[in-house]
Amino acid sequence: MDNIDSRIDELIKILNKASYEYYTLDSPTITDQEYDSYMDELIKLETQNPSKVRPDSPTVRIGGQIISSFEKVTHEVPMMSLGDIFNEEEIIEFDDRVKKVVEKPEYVCELKIDGLSVSIIYEKGKLVRAATRGDGTVGEDITHNVKTIKNVPLSLPQDIDIEVRGEIYMPKSSFIKLNEDRIKKGEKEFANPRNAAAGSVRQLDSKISAERNLSTFMYHIPLPDMYNLKTQYESLEFMKDLTFTVNPNIVKVDNIKDLLKYINYWQEHRNELPYEIDGIVIKVNSYVDQRKLGVTAKTPKWAIAYKFPAEEVLTKIKDIELCVGRTGKITPRADLDPVRLQGSVVRSATLNNQEYIKEKDIRIGDVVSIRKAGDVIPEVVEVKFDRRTGDEKPFEMIENCPICGTKLVKKENEVAYFCLNKNCDARKIESLIHFASRDAMNIEGFGERIVEDFYNMGYLNDVSDYYTLYKHKEALMELEGFGEKSINNLLENIEKSKSNSIERLIFALGIKHIGKKTAEVLCERYGTLDNIINSNIDDLNSIPDIGEILSKSIRDYFDNPSNIELINKLKSYNLNTNYIAKKKEINELFKDKTFVLTGTLESMSRGEAKELIKTLGGKNTDSVSKNTDVVIVGSSPGSKYDKAKELGITVWEEDEFLKNVRR
Repeated sequence: MDNIDSRIDELIKILNKASYEYYTLDSPTITDQEYDSYMDELIKLETQNPSKVRPDSPTVRIGGQIISSFEKVTHEVPMMSLGDIFNEEEIIEFDDRVKKVVEKPEYVCELKIDGLSVSIIYEKGKLVRAATRGDGTVGEDITHNVKTIKNVPLSLPQDIDIEVRGEIYMPKSSFIKLNEDRIKKGEKEFANPRNAAAGSVRQLDSKISAERNLSTFMYHIPLPDMYNLKTQYESLEFMKDLTFTVNPNIVKVDNIKDLLKYINYWQEHRNELPYEIDGIVIKVNSYVDQRKLGVTAKTPKWAIAYKFPAEEVLTKIKDIELCVGRTGKITPRADLDPVRLQGSVVRSATLNNQEYIKEKDIRIGDVVSIRKAGDVIPEVVEVKFDRRTGDEKPFEMIENCPICGTKLVKKENEVAYFCLNKNCDARKIESLIHFASRDAMNIEGFGERIVEDFYNMGYLNDVSDYYTLYKHKEALMELEGFGEKSINNLLENIEKSKSNSIERLIFALGIKHIGKKTAEVLCERYGTLDNIINSNIDDLNSIPDIGEILSKSIRDYFDNPSNIELINKLKSYNLNTNYIAKKKEINELFKDKTFVLTGTLESMSRGEAKELIKTLGGKNTDSVSKNTDVVIVGSSPGSKYDKAKELGITVWEEDEFLKNVRR
């Protein structure tokens, strides 16, 4: 071994030890300045001697590896999901079931980290592969991104082959900083740390993941017998010895009283943690007892996940603002004292309309409880009347549009007020945002801030202007925060949108009452944009799911000369005007059945899942009723899951949904 090899080995040992002490033990022995100095020296040596770069070198944490796609990975031992329980009664029922098989069970209680599952494999002590859970059997290779996570050891102190599993998560501090950076860039904020973490590990460019400051907790060894481990608690201690980060808030209990005490404590103190949790995982400690209890087709019988109930928090209404939508509808919005709720900071909540405010007697200055409707949209639950001081101000509806000053109109049979000025700046900006949105033309990169800036600068006035932005390329590149690469990406995404199937354009145009689903029904029936334009109201009325109101709205839109002028402009820019039929792969498990999705899916977005259900012959709806056939449950499900259980409706967890898709 020459002097360079020797020094590289020494530097790697120093830096890996320092990372372990800093990120896992929280007890650094060298200063940041010393660490940076060692890292700079290692980078210099590796740059000068590229053949000597080792796979466990801490320089890989900087990122920079770019892959073209995510390879599929088959798990040797399936990554099973856990069954969910929601109240004390169900916890006691779980304990009773276990005691029918195990006389005196001991449980390990662990915080349920709100992140995404990961499997990491080491060969001879070196990290060789990391993968997502996927459907439990097949996941995706994310090794290039996991290597950038600072508390994931690149090499172990023992020369062993081992697979460990755990959770990748984004600390609250990293989440706040990430969203601050995205706001500055005019990008859409992430809804919560879990979504941010999931998006970060699915980056093709590992440098992006490295910048996101993710972290991990390890909690499972799939083949413990190989290391002579007898209990779950022993496995956790063994992983600590191997320099993995194990959550410090883990306890062993041997009775239901202490188990409930642990759950109640963390339900009350969860917000004090520097990361998000959404429940408690309860595992039978002994591996012998685990084997006695066995597993079902999709979940182990020896473990369960207790999910915390939907959270409500108190905050104060500082003001009530009136927002103008793309149709001119005026929607009141509560401006709140910022408060953390289910993983994100909430600053506002919808108040729907004047009647809603009147019914709940909501006033400016009120202390209110808020929650997330369906775990997504913040809503005011109730006013805390006992907290009123007498200084609260009743809400008064304005008479004129807050943006353009046009007199507002309350339409017949509607509770909302409308601004009818089509040239209202707010309406035009909202229309532009809607046109580029994911479910419409899906022009990536056009967040609300960028659209508003481009509108105010005169580059976007109506939706057709997206397709002439290339004429302003040089000027756009001069704007602060932009450059040739970012502008080229925007222009490429605009060009890509031209080939969309026509239903996206119909939805993007913002025809009153015409949502994504109706747009597809319409395009599937008529095939081309011209056929829709030339349709008559009687024929429209005859289409299932399109009644008189929708038919009139469609005809009103296409009978307006200014709308036809806009469409002709879009045609001149070579936008596709034909319906591109999706390949139908009818699956008997989906055919003619009605599905409801709740919670967050790990393998795909909710929109992608709905699209998949549709291609397999199923139908989607947003509410659970006796007519619902199946409820598909992701992580952190809302009240829809409870309603499904109450009505006895079939429930598929994500892994079962994916298996049924492949049948």
